[in-house]
Amino acid sequence: MLTDRFDDALTLAARLHRSQSRKGSGAPYISHLMAVCALVLEYGGDEDQAIAGLLHDAVEDQGGAAMLAEIEAAFGPRVARMVRECSDAEDQSRIPWRTRKEDYLTGLATKSADALLVTACDKLHNATAILEDLRRHGPEVWDRFTAGRDGTLWYYDGLARAITARDAAPAPRLARTVAAILDEA
Repeated sequence: MLTDRFDDALTLAARLHRSQSRKGSGAPYISHLMAVCALVLEYGGDEDQAIAGLLHDAVEDQGGAAMLAEIEAAFGPRVARMVRECSDAEDQSRIPWRTRKEDYLTGLATKSADALLVTACDKLHNATAILEDLRRHGPEVWDRFTAGRDGTLWYYDGLARAITARDAAPAPRLARTVAAILDEA
């Protein structure tokens, strides 16, 4: 089912993200990548999609176009395409947050089915973490987000609606999680 390519991707993801931690919890960032990968596999994804789940943040966080080229050389064009489609920008410092997110939401309508599964699993894991942190820490959770409470709620509501419109496998669970966040916010 999974080959040495998967092992290589897991090693690369761990190496690339080893000094990063999750906002708020401080958990090693690799925990998020592994959770996304697990969700991809649980929702029927194949090895390439699982690899993309492990590497979905590598372009944004670890080298832009050069990293994308490295991923393509190591794992092939399909994985590289999915990783690119999951990235909202190669260089986030040049584009304002709201513009990046509006473009990302618009792009969900035409994203490949392969990448849509990875994206839906990524957003599901993020939304689950937000909901858990909101329940544990209360409204101070919004302080860690660039867009604060209102911008983050707008974005996740948009994600849930767009992913549901495309009928991605994790869409019902994502919609329920986002609805719970909106109720508790």
